[in-house]
Amino acid sequence: MQISVPLVNGMLADEYGKYAPAADILADHPIKSFPIKITDAPADTKTFAIVFVDYDSTPVCGFTWIHWLAANIPGTLTDIPANASRNLAAQFVQGNNSNAGSLVNGDPLITSGYVGPQPPDKTHNYTLMVFALDDTLPLENKYWLNDFIHAAKGHILAKVQVDLPSRA
Repeated sequence: MQISVPLVNGMLADEYGKYAPAADILADHPIKSFPIKITDAPADTKTFAIVFVDYDSTPVCGFTWIHWLAANIPGTLTDIPANASRNLAAQFVQGNNSNAGSLVNGDPLITSGYVGPQPPDKTHNYTLMVFALDDTLPLENKYWLNDFIHAAKGHILAKVQVDLPSRA
């Protein structure tokens, strides 16, 4: 399985992160998710799941920042379009991002679904993981990352990841 995300000069396009236009900002956070193309998924893939995190945030805030969790994406949806987090939200479930955690107390408008990169100190490498799964997982909107990890055990057919740099 392979995934691709369009980059601009080797970086995630500004419209999906810190320099997004005002129309794509909610509660001071970018909310337009980037497109993902999935190829060569296993033939028996029933659903996909997305985990998008920032490990480079650890020195800044003390933990890995979760930017987007999505699961039960139909296995036929191999070209996930830009802004799928908002425009296709009825087609899959989305988990809590780090704005939902008690250490952050983020605005309730942005605690679930995609919130884009906003590196405060330097360019960060954001890790996108896509999982091909053999079943629909028993998850509901606003699930946590650990819920996904437990539910996905024994159902992962393939996993691929890529780092997507985003500028400060």
